[in-house]
Amino acid sequence: MTTADEPTPPRVRRVRSTTESLLSIVLVLEAVLMFFVTLTVFGLRALPAGTAFIGGGLLILALIVTGRLLRRPWGLWVGWALQAVLFATGALLTPMYFVATAFIAIWVYCFVKGRQIDRQRASFTDPTTT
Repeated sequence: MTTADEPTPPRVRRVRSTTESLLSIVLVLEAVLMFFVTLTVFGLRALPAGTAFIGGGLLILALIVTGRLLRRPWGLWVGWALQAVLFATGALLTPMYFVATAFIAIWVYCFVKGRQIDRQRASFTDPTTT
């Protein structure tokens, strides 16, 4: 029980893994990309305005929220599924197949490199691991 005179202890922030940090950056970049894709889909009239903005907005929201969920194992699976959704936007705009492929390559690179760095970091902090 604390009284008004006692200071509350500072809250300790959770340490994010390198994988989580890198993949969340990729998801934010993809959300920015989807903002411009949404405007392009609207401008080219590839979809009705409401469908373009609601669908684009939901995808942007999903990308941002997933960036926060990467700490959980199923959050990574959601991130992989969103990569497939990003690739599927090529059905609306053909150049998105190429752009999405580039972003998926960045996602895979960050996933592999992040895991590698996390393993190395764990071996430095735990001397029993070799």
